[in-house]
Amino acid sequence: MNQTIGKAACWLLSCSLLALASHPAAAQAPVGAAPAAGASPATGAVPSPQSAPVNQPKPGEPAKAAEAAPAPAAPTSWVGGIKLSAQFEGGALISPTNPSDGLNFGHLFTDRANQFVLNQALLTAQRATDPKATDYDFGFKLQALYGTDARYTQFLGELNRTFGTRYQLAFIEANATAHLPWLTAGGIDVKAGQFPSPLGFETIDPSTNPFYSHSYLFNFGVPFVSFGGLAITHVSPLLDIYLGVDSGTNTTVGEGDQNTAAAGTAGFNLTFLDGNLTVLALTHFGPENPERTVPNTDSYYRYFNDAVITYKASDKLTFTTEFNLVRDDFVRANAFGGAQYVSYALNDNVALNARGEVYRDDNGFFVTAFRGYHDFVNAQLGIPTAGVVAARPTTYGEITLGLTWKPTLPGAVSNVVSALMIRPEVRYDRALTNTRPFNAGADRGRFTFGSDFVLTF
Repeated sequence: MNQTIGKAACWLLSCSLLALASHPAAAQAPVGAAPAAGASPATGAVPSPQSAPVNQPKPGEPAKAAEAAPAPAAPTSWVGGIKLSAQFEGGALISPTNPSDGLNFGHLFTDRANQFVLNQALLTAQRATDPKATDYDFGFKLQALYGTDARYTQFLGELNRTFGTRYQLAFIEANATAHLPWLTAGGIDVKAGQFPSPLGFETIDPSTNPFYSHSYLFNFGVPFVSFGGLAITHVSPLLDIYLGVDSGTNTTVGEGDQNTAAAGTAGFNLTFLDGNLTVLALTHFGPENPERTVPNTDSYYRYFNDAVITYKASDKLTFTTEFNLVRDDFVRANAFGGAQYVSYALNDNVALNARGEVYRDDNGFFVTAFRGYHDFVNAQLGIPTAGVVAARPTTYGEITLGLTWKPTLPGAVSNVVSALMIRPEVRYDRALTNTRPFNAGADRGRFTFGSDFVLTF
């Protein structure tokens, strides 16, 4: 145990030294700048579609610059609007109890205990459509992710067994986008192809999240990626309507779809108080069970329901509340819960973040861990695997405290690196029922200590 705690101390110290090595020079986007309503408390980037057009429905969206930063020159041609970027995230989540199976149960993206990993090398090429366009505008987005996170972000039927290690490749986005000046003054934003799900507050892109570790709601309560189409109709400054059709949760088509039915997304976004209060309520529905193991699978639906309420109380203080309910008709399983986020910007470089969450898995069906590198994909396809770890029906609680540190980079470095973000955190998980899901089934509660860095070029 002492060795494990020592590893944690070394990792956190190395992150601190990396940040201290950078002295004030060219300014970055300040952490303390007031985020847009619905923006990530940590960065000011918009992680969910309530403030973003369909060309960028949260996951995969790069962090936005603060309002005080000079606006980039408008492109003079369509090709001139194409942007290339690279982002890297690495980190470790330390469990002092050193679980015998090596798993941080209740996590997916940070599921390996006491190991430093490269979570993501995220490469993006895009031409974003103008959300203020009054005429037709067209764009695209291509985004590839290499790292340990790709085990959970792959589309079924695409690259699933290309890599035999925990480091894998996934295409998060491959889509065309358009702004159409139809029906309303605000028009319609559409997207077709592969893209992250618009449900939920947290995102696949780490730069728009307040913490390194993810909530239960993100891990088990929303889809990760979709293949299909999504339209956002800007009915008025108050109301946006979301409608979409896709092949299902984390699926492509053909052999990549574990059944033969389509799925859909529907919902709305409300904006009040000059953008300081937003309510995004979305549902994703359709058959999700594999026809390999479930007879007449197209008749049994799974419903992901999620609502995110964001209130910007002041330039420094932001509250975000998320509610989630999942239902699977075939196994008659339910999971539901809520999370409360609070972010306070101390200054231009440091924001303090807190998250409290309660999540009930009524049937022990949704909250799982995966020992093998392909077990997550195999389980969705209905391929038998012995590497799936589940727990009894449990009500989970967790509290996470941390900070987002965006040190000012030296002038020469800032010419190459657009942003550096470091996020240390301490987290406590607890079974609120008489179950022992943590540390290989030994404990009701668990502390973890972790940190990551996110480096953007």
